[in-house]
Formats: sequence, C-alpha cells, structure tokens
Amino acid sequence: MLFSALCFAQNNIHGAVKDSTGKAVPFATVSLKNKASNAIVTYTVTDDKGGYNLTKPSGLNPDSLLVEVRNIGYKSQAKAIKGIAPVNFVLQASINQLQAVVIKSNRPVLRTSGDTLSYKVSDFSSPQDRVIGDVIKKLPGIAVAADGTISYNGKTISNLYIGGDNLLDDKYNIATNTVPQGVVDQVQVIQNHQPIKMLQNKVTSEDVALNLTIKKDAKLQLVGQESIGAGLPGNYDVDLNAMMFKDNYKAINYLKGNNTGEDVQNDFLSHNQSSYLQKIDNNLPATVLSLGTVNTPDLAENRYLFDQSAAVSLNNLVNLKKGEQLKVNLHYVHDTQYQNYKEQTQVYLPNDTVRYNETERNRFRPDILHGQFTLNVNKDKYYLNDILVTDYSRKTDYSGLNTNGTAVNQIFKDNTFDFSNEFNLMQPLKSNNIIEFYSYISHVGEPENRTIDPGFNPAVFNNGIPYAQLNQTVNVPTWFTNNYFSFKLPSNYFTQSYRTGFVVQSQKLVSDLDVVQSNNVINPESDSSANRLSWTRKKVYVEAAYDFPGKILKANLTLPLSLQQISYSDSLYALNKSLTKLYFDPQLHVKYMVGIENFITALYSFRNVIGNIQDVYHGYILQDYRTLYANNANLTEQKDQTAALGFNYNKALTLFFWSANVSYDHINANNITSSIISNSFQQRIVLPYQNTTDSWTANGYISKYSFALRTTFSGGILWQSNRSNQIQNNALLPYNTVAKNLNVGAETKVSSVVTFSYKAILNQTDSHSSADAPTYHIKELVQQAALNYNPSDNLLFKLSGEHYITYQNQASDLKYFFADASAKFRIEKWKTDLELSAANFLNVKNYNALYLSANTLTASSYTLPGRIVLLKVLFNL
Repeated sequence: MLFSALCFAQNNIHGAVKDSTGKAVPFATVSLKNKASNAIVTYTVTDDKGGYNLTKPSGLNPDSLLVEVRNIGYKSQAKAIKGIAPVNFVLQASINQLQAVVIKSNRPVLRTSGDTLSYKVSDFSSPQDRVIGDVIKKLPGIAVAADGTISYNGKTISNLYIGGDNLLDDKYNIATNTVPQGVVDQVQVIQNHQPIKMLQNKVTSEDVALNLTIKKDAKLQLVGQESIGAGLPGNYDVDLNAMMFKDNYKAINYLKGNNTGEDVQNDFLSHNQSSYLQKIDNNLPATVLSLGTVNTPDLAENRYLFDQSAAVSLNNLVNLKKGEQLKVNLHYVHDTQYQNYKEQTQVYLPNDTVRYNETERNRFRPDILHGQFTLNVNKDKYYLNDILVTDYSRKTDYSGLNTNGTAVNQIFKDNTFDFSNEFNLMQPLKSNNIIEFYSYISHVGEPENRTIDPGFNPAVFNNGIPYAQLNQTVNVPTWFTNNYFSFKLPSNYFTQSYRTGFVVQSQKLVSDLDVVQSNNVINPESDSSANRLSWTRKKVYVEAAYDFPGKILKANLTLPLSLQQISYSDSLYALNKSLTKLYFDPQLHVKYMVGIENFITALYSFRNVIGNIQDVYHGYILQDYRTLYANNANLTEQKDQTAALGFNYNKALTLFFWSANVSYDHINANNITSSIISNSFQQRIVLPYQNTTDSWTANGYISKYSFALRTTFSGGILWQSNRSNQIQNNALLPYNTVAKNLNVGAETKVSSVVTFSYKAILNQTDSHSSADAPTYHIKELVQQAALNYNPSDNLLFKLSGEHYITYQNQASDLKYFFADASAKFRIEKWKTDLELSAANFLNVKNYNALYLSANTLTASSYTLPGRIVLLKVLFNL
C-alpha cells in the first residue's frame, strides 16, 4: 500500500498559483515541459482557487521536466519538480501594451497607441508653414488661442515636450514660434499624462500634454532658421537662432528683435502659472499701481503695438544618464512700447450717469531678466526634482494724460526681484509604498513709485490749494514657504495618499501718499494716506487622497483639512486682529469611459478662499489717477462651490472630435465693495456685508476633417452668465452680465498649389440690472481669411485679411478691414528665401472699440502703426 501511494504521488504534480498580494489566479495555463526540447508534455488550467493537477506520463524522469505557468497580465514563471512536494507559484504583475495599429493610406490619419494620439506633420503642413506652431493650428481636435495657449478637444495642455524631454516647462511659445516645422516628424497628444514614472498607473492624472518627435536626420545636426528684415517706415525684424535636438542634448537658443509689433515678451508667457500658484497655495501680491484704466484692444497685437524690442533666450537640457537631466533656461528682454489712446467712460447709475473723457500718451520701458536651473531625476524607483528660479525686472513708464480737461504727467517705476526654490523627492520602500518630501520657499519684493504733476485735483488732495506733485509709493515684500511629507500606498485597485505639512507667509505692506508743495515741502496727503501693515499667515494641514486608476472608471477623491491662523496689525490705525479657523476643502473628480475613446467627466469642489494683505489695509492708496482705494472690513472669507459635467467624443480613425461642458460656481463672501463715483474721481472702500456671486458656464467644441474636401472644419460656442452685486453712490446694484461667443472655421487644401482658411468669431455681451440703471449690450463680429498660392516650389504668395464689425444699439456700427500680402522666392542652391511683405497695406491708422462690464460702458480709440513694408532674407543652417 505504501509503495502504491508513492507511485501515485510521483505521477501527479500539483500546486497553487497566486499573485503578489496572495490572491488566487484562476484560468492560468500550467504546462509540463521537457527541459531539453522545451516541448509541452501535457498541460492544464488552474481552477477558481488557483489550484492545478498534472498527470506525468509514465517513463519520464522528473529531473528532465519543468512546470511553467503563463497568464495574461503576469510574468511567466517556470520551476523544477522536487520530489512529491507541491509546485507553487507567486506571479508578478506585468503590463503588456498592445502594439500600435497603423492604417496606411494616402490621406491624413491619426495614429493611436494607448493614450497617445500621433499626427504626422507632413499630412497637415503646407509650403508656407515656417514654424511648428503654424502646423499645430491646423490639426483636427487642436485649437490655439491668440496668446499661444494650446487646447486639445477643449482642454488646455499641461506641457509641450520635445523628443520626450521637458525643455521649456509651460513656456512653450518658445518652441511653437521657433522650431522649424520641417524637423518635426509627429505631434503627439498624450492623454492622462502622468510625468512622474513611479506614479504611472498608481495616481490618476487628467493632464493632456503634447510631444514633438524629431526626425532622425534633424537629431544629428545643428538646426537654425535665420531671418533679417528691413523696411518702411524705418522698420526692422531680426531672428537668429540655433537649435539642437539630440537624445542626450537639446537646446533652443536665439536672439530676436523688431519694431513691427511682435511682442517678444509673449514667448515667455507661462500658460499654467495661476493653477500652479493655487496648487502650492502661494498667492503672490499683485502689482498695486498703474498709469490708467485703458483696455487692451481686441485686435491682433501686431495691429496696434508700437515697440522697439529685443530678446535673448537660452534654453539648454542635458541628459546626464538615463532618467537624469540638468536644465538651464535664461532670457532677457528689453523693450520700449508706445501707446496713444482716447477713452470715453460712462458709468450708468439709477439716477445719474457719470462720464470720463481721457486722452493718454504712454511710453513703457521694461527690462526683464529670468533665470531657471533645474535638476530632475525621474526613474521607476526614484524621483528628485529641484528648481531654482530668479527674476529681476525694472520698468519705467511715462504718461501724458488729459482727463476731463485737466493735463498732468505721470512717471511710474516698478522694480521687482524675486527668487524661489522648489524641491521634491520620492522614494519607494521595500513594501512598495512611496514616501515623498516637498519643500518650496520664495521671496518677492516689488517697490512701486508713481508721481503725478503738476498738482492734480487739488480740491481732493490738498484742500483746494495748488501744489507741485503727488507721489504714491507701495511695497509688499513677501516670504513664503510650503513644506510637506507624504506617504503613498499603491495597490492593484487604488492608491492611498496621506500627507501632512505646514505653510508660512510673512508680508509687510508699506505705502505713502505724499503731496509735494510748491515750495518743495513734502506732506502726507492726509492722516489716512499711509500704511504700515504687518501680516502673518500660518497653516498646518493634513490630507487624504484616493486614486482609482481603472481602465473604465478613473476617480480621485481629495480630503484636505487645515488649521489656519492669520494675524495682521497696523499701529497707524490701532489695528490688531487675528483669525484662527479649521477648514475642510474636499474635491472629487470622476472620469468614466463610455467607449474606447469617449468619456464623461464630473467634478465637485468646495474651497474656503481667504483674502490676503491687500484686502485689509486701512490707509488710502491711489491705485490709478482717479481711483482711491481702502478697506473698512474684516478679512475677506469666501466659500466657493464648483460643480462641472462634461462629455468628450474622440474618433481618431475619422478625425472627428467634439466636447460639451457645463459648470456652476457659487461664491458666498463676507464683504462687498462700495464706490463713491463723481465726474472727476472714484473712491472705493470694502464694507462688511454678505455678498454672493453666481456664475454659469456652458461651452462646446467640435472639429472634423473632411477627407473628400481635404478640409478641417472647427467650431466652438461659449455661454457665460455672471450675477453679482455692487454698491455705488450708496445704491445696491445687482447685475447680471451674459457673454456669448460663437466661432466657426475651416482650413482647406483647394489643390496642390492653393490653400485657404477662414474663421468667424461672434461675441455679444449683455448687462442688466434689476435697479433703474439702463440695459446695454454690444455685439462684435470678426472675420479672418487667408489665401496661399504656390505655383512652383520656389514661389509662394499669400493674401490675408481681417474684418471687424461692432454693432451698437444707439449709434452707427464700427467697421474696419485690415489686409496683408506677401511674396516669397526660394533660392534652393543657397537654402535662402527672399520675402517681401506688406502688413496693413490699406493703411488703417485708427481703431475704435466698445467694452461693457456691469454698468460701465467704455468707448476707446487707438492710434495704430499703419502700413509696414518689409523685405526679409531667410535662410537655414
């Protein structure tokens, strides 16, 4: 009997298969294989409990056999047979990505691979496209705003990478305005982008990023597009650059300057700065003073900007080892800008209308220096990021002003110096849990000084006595730090994150409003025209976050709890107050996939928004020449609730995209602004009254490529309603402002030598009060069209125009038409282009526009540069 039992055990091999968490793995394939030939002798599958039984054919030596287990989603594993002992397996998870499917065709296609969508640049580019930004504007599903902000299917991108490397952070205008389109192979859209490798498939991300893949031959050499231009009346345009896109070294370095209306400062626009500062809880003090109240014209900037600008930008990234990077970004800008405008402002009150007539001639001279040094180590098992940033700017602005018949001069000096250092470290433990340490520290100082002379408005500022000069100074030096420790527990189904930290902010608001008398004696404007306000904000917080990175349902729940103490004092006004409260700010974000590419998103958040030092100063500050501002209320406390719902449809195969979103925002505040408005002056103060603001927003976006017409059609709609309250001249005025925007466009290849684009934008703003103030609305239609004709490879012609119409209900319509033309001749032998262009060749030199906000209607008139004729030489390195 013992002999029979032993023989049975040797002919039957059994065991159990589990995963790394100890759970059974059912339906795994278990094979008995020959060691020498790797041939399968017999096989079976595991049962619901992960168990298996194999019968070994008689006559085979157990030492010549292996037991192998295979299952999708796990790494295969093989073991030898050891006597009669069970052969058990513990399988490790393995992420297997299906290979990309590419449909070959002679028409444009969008290639998909996981969360990455790839546009072939050559499918959408045209001969007149010079930089990659020209092509990105044409891609189906992608939209580019006037300031260069890129959106994919209605969602703003978080970053733009070059060859997978983060050279520019969110200052990606540098790339879109500089990188030649001919060196880029594909523009890739990366959805659910998680840039930190060790958090991928553990912490959900709703970010969308772009990546530019570089052609192989362009990686091997220095790349550059140089242009030098001169023209009439006395214009110049220079752009000299050198770029490198190797795997271990990337660089975009350039020198540019012009006086043709191209603002070089736009290259360095940080597209996600506000969301980043909100994330780290750093509410930087805003610039307090200004020269006036002029609105920016709703024109393309090169239509109205008088400038003499120059910029140097150095952006270099070195991959030291795999996953280790060192990056340096430096830029310097010098500019002189001019601005001439007239403005008529009407403030409609229940029983009166206040009017201002202003003419202003301004000159701005900014000098801006920025430096950023980044060390980044981004590996599967280690993450370190350290960013040191320093900024210095020196701005001197001059203004010649005539307001309601009174002529004065203004000089505004605004010098800023700030630095910050951000350090982030993540490390996994043996248990696969992740610890994180974060530290951010910054300092900013911005002394501001504005003088107005000769004696402006003596009845208000000097008891009716003539005087020489009015001088307003302000500075808000700020120290800030945010530090936390985090612990993440990833698992197969969700990741738990717990963190605790503290925030400290220290500020001092120092301001003086002084009157320089005719005998050069300097006196304070009044007893309440100075501030010596000290401010300290301390916060201790804990936060729990839960991420569900599922394939069908993705969700993130964040539960932050904070104890915050704010104290502020000013001995000039016997002010000494403090506030200590516990705040809970939950947020839930859900994404549900209703198809392979389509999904629904939902968001709810509740935020306690606490005011800052600029909400509590009691001494008056003359913010601009006709606005005196102070506060007479406790610190602003707002309860902000936001709910949003959206649907995204993507069909890469047919190049069809659309999205629809709706959101509601309700803010309850403990104070309200009160204004006393006269025909020469405005005085504002904050009062302690409950106040609510309600905003509704609905928007939609659509983009479709028609293969038959070789055309990308796009459109968008926006509806926004804002209900708010304000007190003016002791009257409570509840206002409802409704803004509507509709836009449609098309980019088409009429033939192999002709392309055409058209876009129409309709804006309408309505403002209505339940009080006796009148209702007013304005409507504007903007049409843009461009025709490109290249009869041969060496010759290109372009004609473009913009038509602006502003409809008024009480006056004649405002109509303007701008036209541009250019001709380019290519000399292939020298790799050089000669381009003759005429901007605004119809020579429009004045532009009028209307602006409506609540009960304030402003009619502005701007002087434009007029016609600019330019001859350029363009060549490639």
